[in-house]
Amino acid sequence: MSFPKGFLIGASTAAHQVEGNNIHSDYWAQEQLPHTSFAEPSGEACDHYRRYEEDIKLLADAGLNAYRFSIEWARIEPEEGRFDESEIEHYRRVIACCKAHGVEPIVTLLHFTSPVWLIQKGGWEAESTVGYFRRYAAYVTEKLGGELNYICTINEANMGLQLAAIARRFQLMAQRAAAKSAEGTVQVGMNFEKMMENMKYAAAENAQVFGTAQPQIFVSSRTPEGDRLVLRAHQAAKAAIKDRYPNIKVGITLSMHDLQALSGGESYAEAAWDEEFRHYLPYIEDDDFLGVQNYTRTQYGTEGQLPAPDGAELTQMDYEFYPEALEHVIRRVHENFKGDLIVTENGVATADDSRRVEFIRRALRGVENCVNDGIPIKGYCHWSLMDNFEWQKGFSMTFGLIAVDRATQTRTPKPSLAFLGGYSKN
Repeated sequence: MSFPKGFLIGASTAAHQVEGNNIHSDYWAQEQLPHTSFAEPSGEACDHYRRYEEDIKLLADAGLNAYRFSIEWARIEPEEGRFDESEIEHYRRVIACCKAHGVEPIVTLLHFTSPVWLIQKGGWEAESTVGYFRRYAAYVTEKLGGELNYICTINEANMGLQLAAIARRFQLMAQRAAAKSAEGTVQVGMNFEKMMENMKYAAAENAQVFGTAQPQIFVSSRTPEGDRLVLRAHQAAKAAIKDRYPNIKVGITLSMHDLQALSGGESYAEAAWDEEFRHYLPYIEDDDFLGVQNYTRTQYGTEGQLPAPDGAELTQMDYEFYPEALEHVIRRVHENFKGDLIVTENGVATADDSRRVEFIRRALRGVENCVNDGIPIKGYCHWSLMDNFEWQKGFSMTFGLIAVDRATQTRTPKPSLAFLGGYSKN
């Protein structure tokens, strides 16, 4: 298997999941609540904030040539209007470290977490957030834009709608066992069962921290108006970036399932694809690239969404192990979006690294098929570089190409890291 010269083969992380001590963010605040829905707090996470040089070197030494990571808004602007120059310099050093090792930095400006002050002002349902996000994007671009070729504005802009849909399903499920299985239908670590149990306590605790019983963090169930607001924030940030550095390639990332219709399920699958992807096209059709993020498939029958097939291999996240989904999603996205595509996330939560190797092998076979058919796909970034903090699931989900000892922070590359790196050496 081979890819064209310049094809990016890399790995991804998100700041809050790996850096540690992100004390000004909404997630950190929620992790500290007495009745939190988080299995455990993030704490120092993987200490990537201090150990990034070691981690980037491991990535590069394995042969990978790209690193997608996020800049943490809550570090850059911990208080409204106060920008921390020392934090911008930190990320400048991260970018420089990438370049010193021949690694292309792909920066994401918002990967789920936001400053607490933003949420106190209405968060991701408030009109003011569009201007605040544009200002943040402008500041980062002014400081770092000369060193970047790729910026993702917002990670998984459609996650709020996906969470709203699963929350509706969850509330309708009468049996706990059925509800538990629903968590495997959304591509983010969520504890819906615990959230439901904690609802009576959460309102008062949230009001104390955020000034509202229902804070609108990025990973909240989104209203249609909030969904459009997220895309307008993306467009505003893109304009700010292009005003300063027109040559930077700017895009957004979307969480997408391989939606498969069985007999009688066609209308459900089409409606789901409209919500998950097609209705975003007017907001992204002029972007330089789209970040494709896929982990599994979803099947639909005569009564709607179906559970994973009987006997299917399930991952730690209760997703079906189905690496072929990525090729199917790339092909379907390309039917409507004609710009460049980059796989910005694709991976598997498993304790058996041989299954991760197999997942990568089959997923990249699909990517190669797409390249050979002329689809403009420019890179593949695996999720994740290292085992990390999987949001409400805590540290129990192992997505990483590198194992991290929670007691000592010792890094141990898994065979899958070298296996993935081999594709950039072919």
